[in-house]
Amino acid sequence: MTAPRRPRKRRNFLVPTLSTAVMLAVLLGLGVWQLRRLAWKEGILAAIAAAEAAPPVALPAAPTPFEKVVVHGRYLPVIALYGADVRETARGPTMGGQLLQVLVPAAGPPLLVARGWIPDGALAAFAEAAPAVSVTGFVRLPARPGWFTPRDDPGRLRFYTLDPARIGDALGLKTVAPFTLMAMGAPPPGGIPAPAESLPRPPNNHLSYALTWFGLAIVLAVIYGLWLRRHWRQEGAGGDE
Repeated sequence: MTAPRRPRKRRNFLVPTLSTAVMLAVLLGLGVWQLRRLAWKEGILAAIAAAEAAPPVALPAAPTPFEKVVVHGRYLPVIALYGADVRETARGPTMGGQLLQVLVPAAGPPLLVARGWIPDGALAAFAEAAPAVSVTGFVRLPARPGWFTPRDDPGRLRFYTLDPARIGDALGLKTVAPFTLMAMGAPPPGGIPAPAESLPRPPNNHLSYALTWFGLAIVLAVIYGLWLRRHWRQEGAGGDE
């Protein structure tokens, strides 16, 4: 006489199925969110490329970090060095930093200008006033020191956090613009200071992130499918005994 078939333990499927469904929803949602971020970031990059190709605009009252601006003024004989960066030169790898100089515009408070990289020891060569100049560049907002940021050394005119208020105070400025102008253009004769050659661009890794989330969703679905098939087979074999 054949034994009655035992009912399947469907509740054994409930928790794994619900857990898988929730995780799939999360992974797919993250992937879609990254695709939206991709479209948003591509819009920013397109705007930066357009600004870079267009003539610079006059420095607005509230500049953004992703536009090319021009400022007219004169440099004061107030200089400093920001950061520490090793670059290849004719003498080999050389330590240096960004030359900071104070520009007095036609209107508004003085502002710090990062004119470009210079080697250590070259700072004194720029410690003199300059005639009227036009500086093209982009704006960099104030930074805060991190856990591993070296301490500023005002006595040696060396700063490691690009904070205009603190640097301006150390240089004896009563007022200073709340941002730094990062100069752009070709290096002058002699190669220093070496300014930035392009506008800054934020990283755009959203497509790879989206593919990662979608890939994890596919892996999860495959694992769940394999588990489900094996579980059903085991249940079926147990019911035929």
